[in-house]
Amino acid sequence: MTENTVPGRRVFEGIGVGEQIGATTLVFDRARLVAYAAASGDRNPIHWSDPAARAAGLPDVIAHGMLTMGAALDLVVGWAGDPSAVREYGTKFVAPVVVPATGQVEVEVAGVVRKVDEASRTVTVELAVTHDGAKVLSRALATVELR
Repeated sequence: MTENTVPGRRVFEGIGVGEQIGATTLVFDRARLVAYAAASGDRNPIHWSDPAARAAGLPDVIAHGMLTMGAALDLVVGWAGDPSAVREYGTKFVAPVVVPATGQVEVEVAGVVRKVDEASRTVTVELAVTHDGAKVLSRALATVELR
């Protein structure tokens, strides 16, 4: 199967600047942080140990930046219909996501098309990623190639 025949993949025609691609809520708890630490190899104790986080000057344990960044991109992947359509993705980390010992926290993600390039058949999607009303990621931009 070639890239242009992936079932469910979004097509380029008809997409315009300002188009909302959707929104989602990410949920993080300590169990998810521990699972991500094991899977990623990032076992920095600020992501699972209250004393280590506080010793580092943090208010509590924080979610991995790369976990937050990657989970936020799922919105774009779902919209595009094919993970291989994402050609580039970058962001600036501006605030940590503090995860308490009990319960969970929610991170809101919304996306909008900021640029359409007809020559390359790509669109640039900007993600707004917030926790408790404050930005977590800034300039979260994904370039997506569509068929």
